Amino acid sequence: MTTKLTTPEVATFLIGMDGWGVREVDDRPRLTKRYPFARFDDAMAFASLVASAAEEEDHHPRLTVEWGSVTVQWWTHTAGGLTRADFTMARRTDRLHTEPADPPLGPTD
Repeated sequence: MTTKLTTPEVATFLIGMDGWGVREVDDRPRLTKRYPFARFDDAMAFASLVASAAEEEDHHPRLTVEWGSVTVQWWTHTAGGLTRADFTMARRTDRLHTEPADPPLGPTD
């Protein structure tokens, strides 16, 4: 079983995680961040990347896609709160947002 982090451990893990915060939802802490996008299709593409990463790790977030943003919430259902896995996936989510994607494949001249 995955071990739920204590409040001091969560505070330590949050150090250096720009834009991430803890939000209580249904009496459970969730690691939450909103990512801005200028275009809706870019937001959808990002959400798809996060979904693929979640499938790889069998650890799934709540994704809220709106015009102009994607909000990502990580928490571990079975632990009833936050675990190391949530912070690992949050850092991976940041990398998916900041690292350039591969260029689209298409005809070359």
